[in-house]
Amino acid sequence: MAENLSDGVVAPLFYYALGGVPAMMAYKMVNTLDSMIGHHDARHEWFGKTAARLDDLANLVPARLTALLMMLVAGSARGARFAWKYGRAHSSPNSGYPEAALAGILDVRFGGPHTYDGELVEKPWIGENARMIASGEVERVARINHAVCAAAVGIAGVLHAVAPSGTLLGIFHP
Repeated sequence: MAENLSDGVVAPLFYYALGGVPAMMAYKMVNTLDSMIGHHDARHEWFGKTAARLDDLANLVPARLTALLMMLVAGSARGARFAWKYGRAHSSPNSGYPEAALAGILDVRFGGPHTYDGELVEKPWIGENARMIASGEVERVARINHAVCAAAVGIAGVLHAVAPSGTLLGIFHP
């Protein structure tokens, strides 16, 4: 839920605030291209790698902004400590930050060994407490995500309204 919050909500709004609808659409094209071909297989090796790196670059700020907004709306200092401590543990240069913030907010851990197509893949743990997430916590995460969405929409709206041309970069006119 944390990575999707960044990729699907905060990042598009971030780019909307920077450059209006054209910048938001450009971001979504890069993000979708990464989702479609950013795999490590022979068919998509070079083109897919380019898409994945562009997506990594495009999400550098929004992923960290998502983690910050999650910590603020949840009022969680532990979320901040976990984002700092575990944010770089993820295989993605960006996904680990919101995931680590959420692990800290909930006092759980994510990641670890996973099985993909029958093969065990070792992944680092993000967080410390090995307990399972309770069903009531899923509702809490949904409330946090809704609050982050509202905050991101509000921030993007204010930035859009106060920027002289409707965007922070001033390159596109609404």
